[in-house]
Amino acid sequence: MSVQINEDLVKERKKCTFDVQELIHFIDGGKQKTELRKYIENLVLSIDNLKDDIPEEYLSHKECYENVIRKGSVLYDIFSELSKDRKHKAHQAPSNAYRISDGIMQNVNPFLLHFALFVPAITNQATPEQQAEFLKHGFGIIGTYAQTELGHGTFLRGLETTATLDLETDEFVLNSPTLTSYKWWPGGLGHTANHCVVMAQLYIKGKCHGPHLFFVQIRDIETHEPLPGLKLGEIGAKMGFNTADNGFLGFHNFRIPRNNMLMKNSQVLKDGTYVESKNEKLTYGSMVFVRVYLLSDMAYMLARAATISVRYSAVRHQSHIKPDEPEVQILDFVIQQHKLFISIATSHAFKICGLWLWQTYSKVMEDIGKGSMDRLPELHALSCCLKTTSTRDAGWLIEQCRLACGGHGYLMSSNLPSLYTTATAAITYEGESTVLLLQTARYLIKSWKRAMEGESLPATVSFLSEYFNKRYNKWENTPKGIVDGLKLVVAGVTKMCAESIQKHVSRGQQYEEAWNSSSVQLIKASEAYSRALLCEVFWFEVDKVSSTLSNNLAVVLKQLAELYITYWALEKRGDLLVYTTISKDDLDKLQERYEELLALIRPNAVGLVDSFDIRDEILCSTLGAYDGRVYERMMDHALKSPLNAETVNQSFHKYMKPVILKHKI
Repeated sequence: MSVQINEDLVKERKKCTFDVQELIHFIDGGKQKTELRKYIENLVLSIDNLKDDIPEEYLSHKECYENVIRKGSVLYDIFSELSKDRKHKAHQAPSNAYRISDGIMQNVNPFLLHFALFVPAITNQATPEQQAEFLKHGFGIIGTYAQTELGHGTFLRGLETTATLDLETDEFVLNSPTLTSYKWWPGGLGHTANHCVVMAQLYIKGKCHGPHLFFVQIRDIETHEPLPGLKLGEIGAKMGFNTADNGFLGFHNFRIPRNNMLMKNSQVLKDGTYVESKNEKLTYGSMVFVRVYLLSDMAYMLARAATISVRYSAVRHQSHIKPDEPEVQILDFVIQQHKLFISIATSHAFKICGLWLWQTYSKVMEDIGKGSMDRLPELHALSCCLKTTSTRDAGWLIEQCRLACGGHGYLMSSNLPSLYTTATAAITYEGESTVLLLQTARYLIKSWKRAMEGESLPATVSFLSEYFNKRYNKWENTPKGIVDGLKLVVAGVTKMCAESIQKHVSRGQQYEEAWNSSSVQLIKASEAYSRALLCEVFWFEVDKVSSTLSNNLAVVLKQLAELYITYWALEKRGDLLVYTTISKDDLDKLQERYEELLALIRPNAVGLVDSFDIRDEILCSTLGAYDGRVYERMMDHALKSPLNAETVNQSFHKYMKPVILKHKI
């Protein structure tokens, strides 16, 4: 039986100037990957056992977890079977498992960290022999990654959990010496995982060798009971992520074999000899992996939010533009386009920049395998600032999409509140944003000093040398001109930071004190750097692939890229006025061009979000379904509320009626 499509969406789709299917293939990375994605979606979404009669927002915290474990177990089994088939290797990645299951779960999959951190940590940090041993049971074990503690997070050197070598038994003894040393926050740790990778301070013969990773079984495989010497549980309800059963874990003289330390980079021999890693940052490779992946994850979350808000804005009619004409689609208001089109553009920016960063990551990992770690600091700096900027941007843009839907966006059934809380969680996990930005700033300051000394720099910071040697052009109102201008801002702010640090040192402060005194400016330098990177990569990657696309699609993608760049030029106009030769007249022309771009994109708005190709079962929104039947879906969802199961709730007779009768005149 065919479903009636809202007539506004029918009209919008007829306006589209490009082939939606071509853009779908471009976003997926090719026709074959689209077909594979759809195959997996059809397979998963056809399983009746994954469907709910009652929306999850009406379940208790405990019921919600148990329901998601039920569905998660079905999915876990499906993905384990698919992983055995080479045809489906692409779907072993956490992104694919997460994106398909996220809609079905209507919340966060508690098995997510198994794929996203546990397995990658072992793959990247364990020896081949250890990998064979620890992963031999495949999907027979469920893991998580236990790093953050109650008292310490991003500052790894401050972690308090200890792993002390017992030479007599050839074991490590794990302890949580204080309350603040308890592991706190790992997803799946509360009740789901039976193994984890634990980061602890390594002690040998009384000497601390810093934080290292250990493979630890925490629950009995058959009974799932916590093993003796462990104290673990869930940390409680949160702003979001409430099905991820984030947990706590404490150790009391808990013993593991010496070989359970992940020893790809550092080793501890049987006689207690410690073999140091070539580079201590190699230990944190799994963290870098997740930060690289998060750009693509944020792109997908923004795609969902943009799809919901744009479709709703095409269906919703409210107010007048011309007094004598009917109420218009709210998508016709330029201010609504200003709110929403940047989310579409940003999703593409993150997706494209995420692929670029992944290629960089893969090349650096390949170089490390050959013994070269020259580009590791660059990768670390890139992943830190881009992770921070992408998660922050995703959070506030999803909130902007919610606000653009008015009061209806406040409903849980819109799915926008859930998307917002999930995105904002990413701002903190895998590295608190301020700390990560300061780490990127350290790289920028070192690069600036190298530029001053005439040394060659990696391509991603080579503009610092050009700035130092005054090799830059006057402002141009073109995408490339804006990118160059944003780079000048980075260079100018970095120079200011270096001078500020030097000023504080000359006044008697130690270098780290001077660094702290200059930290507000240092954060600004990192933020400017990540923004310039996003704009540059988005524009030049789109320009590079344009020749492989149809002319119509190439034009639309360039419009999105130019919109993104122009938007941020206008947002950062103050910095551009300080550090470039831009004039007020240039800014006026940029504003005019920005409004032109909104008008050019407007006919393709619905086509663009359709091209994200997110099925209704995964979108999980009453406002954003493909058929546009917003009001019917909202009413259907409302009737599912348990409070509507009876016309008079028992609380009336129990509490309200006695009060009413008491005060009745």
